Amino acid sequence: MAEKLTKTNVMRVLDQHGVKYIPRDYSRTGAVSGSDVARVLGLDPGAVFKTLVTVAASGEHYVFMVPVEEELDLKKAARAVGEKSIEMIRQKELLPLTGYIHGGCSPIGMKKQFVTVIDETAQLFETITFSAGKVGYQVELPLEDLRRVIDVKTADICES
Repeated sequence: MAEKLTKTNVMRVLDQHGVKYIPRDYSRTGAVSGSDVARVLGLDPGAVFKTLVTVAASGEHYVFMVPVEEELDLKKAARAVGEKSIEMIRQKELLPLTGYIHGGCSPIGMKKQFVTVIDETAQLFETITFSAGKVGYQVELPLEDLRRVIDVKTADICES
């Protein structure tokens, strides 16, 4: 008998929008890093994205999605959103700001929808995978389907 998959809030939001997705459960694998998650799920790490939350000098918050094996270039990210500079928020600020904990942050279903930018390499893949809003769970879907749920722009935001 198959185990029942845990539905996360992200999955419920996708369901409400009629977006088809592939749920990915790695909760029992011990995978911690994004690279480990991609490996245990048998996915190309270039198509598995981590969600990063930043704050600009203006005080505005922005969300950036980059492949798990890449790093966010803060200068490129600032340019992509028209800010002078941005920095990562402190880990203790994540939960009160987004409703998500470190390792389970998703661009979908945050307390407030922030401007979201995904690295332009996402366009190279048929589907992308990112956090389903809970540690141990991911969702896989086409970039265009993500855009049906939240406004996401693409830009070159990774370190060279």
